[in-house]
Amino acid sequence: MKKEPETMENIQQRNLPEDWKLVKLEEVADIRGNKSKNGIEQVAFIPMDKVPDSEIYAEFEVRKREDVKSFTYCEAGDLLLAKITPSVENGKQGIVPENIPNNFALATTEVFPIVCKDLDVLFLFYVLKYTKFRNKLIASMIGTTGRQRVSKQAVKNLQIPLPPLPEQKKIAEILSTVDSAIQQTDEAIAKAERLKKGLMQELLTKGIKHEHFKETDIGRIPEEWEVVRLGDEKIATIRGNKTTNDFKEIAFIPMDLIPDSNIYAEFEIRKREDVKSFTYCEAGDLLLAKITPSVENGKQGIVPENIPNNFALATTEVFPIVCKDLDVLFLFYVLKYPKFRNKLIASMIGTTGRQRVSKQAVKNLQIPLPPLLEQKKIAEMLGAVDEKIAVERERKEKYERIKKGLMNDLLTGKKRVKVEKGGQT
Repeated sequence: MKKEPETMENIQQRNLPEDWKLVKLEEVADIRGNKSKNGIEQVAFIPMDKVPDSEIYAEFEVRKREDVKSFTYCEAGDLLLAKITPSVENGKQGIVPENIPNNFALATTEVFPIVCKDLDVLFLFYVLKYTKFRNKLIASMIGTTGRQRVSKQAVKNLQIPLPPLPEQKKIAEILSTVDSAIQQTDEAIAKAERLKKGLMQELLTKGIKHEHFKETDIGRIPEEWEVVRLGDEKIATIRGNKTTNDFKEIAFIPMDLIPDSNIYAEFEIRKREDVKSFTYCEAGDLLLAKITPSVENGKQGIVPENIPNNFALATTEVFPIVCKDLDVLFLFYVLKYPKFRNKLIASMIGTTGRQRVSKQAVKNLQIPLPPLLEQKKIAEMLGAVDEKIAVERERKEKYERIKKGLMNDLLTGKKRVKVEKGGQT
C-alpha cells in the first residue's frame, strides 16, 4: 500500500517534545473585538510609538475620550501585536500594563489585541519575537507597497509550540530575566551618554579649572585658549592622495566601518587591484565623513595603529585630517560637539541627497585650542566615559547573544527547563 506523504504539521509536531503540542494560535488565544467607551471623559491611549520594539510592556498616554476618533479596544494583560509594515518587521509588540486607568485602553487601529486562554502571555510574547514565527507573519503580509498588513486570519492560523503551562511560565521567566539585564545595560548606557553630553559642554567651552574667560567668535572660552582655523597648517592639514600600487593587499576602510559612536575606524583587507578609487590615510589620521547623511549622523573615526604597513585606503567620502599642534582625540570630540558639527552641516552644498561638506568649509572651521596638555586631559576625561559606554555596549551584545541562543533552545524544546509538580522549579 502506498504510504501517504507526511504533512509539514506532522513533521513539526514530531520534532517537539512528547508533552508539547503544535497548535494554531486561535486554539489558545482570541483576538479581542472592539467595545464602545463613550461614557468616560478620559482614557488611556496607546499610539504605535508607545508599542515597544524591544521592551515587554507598552506605554500609554491619557487623552480626552472625544479626541480618540478611531481605536482598538484592549485591556490590561492583552498582547498588542503590530500588523502594519514596517512595525511588524521591527518586532513591535507589547503587553498592556496593569496600571492603566479603568483596566482598559484604546490603542492604534494598527494592532491586534490578543487575549491568552490556556497560554501564558509572556511566553506568547517571546514566541512572537522569535524569528521563526515572526517571519511567518511577515511572509503572510498583503496589501500595497508601504501599507502591507498581516491579516487577522494569518495570526489565527499561526502554528506555535505549546508546552505545559508551568513550563511556559518558566521559559518566559528565564527570557525575561535576560531582558531585564539588557534593560539595565541600556539604562547604564543612557546615563553615561548624559554624563558625556554634560562633560562635553563643560570641558569644550570652559576647560579645566579656569577662572577668567573672554568672548570670541565661537563664544566664551578661557583666556588662556586660542581660536584657530582647522586649516591653519600649524594646527592640522587634510592629507592628499598617494600611489600605492606596489602592494598586493591593503587595508580598506569603507563608510560602513567608520563609526558613528565609537572612536576608532575598522578596516578590512582587500586586493589592491580591487580598489579603484580611494582616499589615502595613515594610522592616527582622523577620518571625517563629508556626505549626507553620514555628516549628520556624526560619522568619523581615527585610523587605528594596527593597520598593515601603517596606511589604509578609505572611501572617497571622507577627509583624512592630520593633526599637528593638536591632539587628535581632542579634535575628535570637538567635531562631535553639536556646536561645531552643526556648522559643518550648515555649510553643505550640492543636490538633495548628495550634499557634501567642502574641503574649504573644513579648513575654515573655527575651533577652540587649549594648551596641548589640557587638550590631552580633556580628551582623556571624555575618553574614559566613552570607554565605559563601550563596555556597557559589549555587555549588552553579550546578553543579546545569550537571549538569541536561549530562544532558539527553549522555544523549540531543544533544551528543557525543569519544573516540579505544582509548577515549582
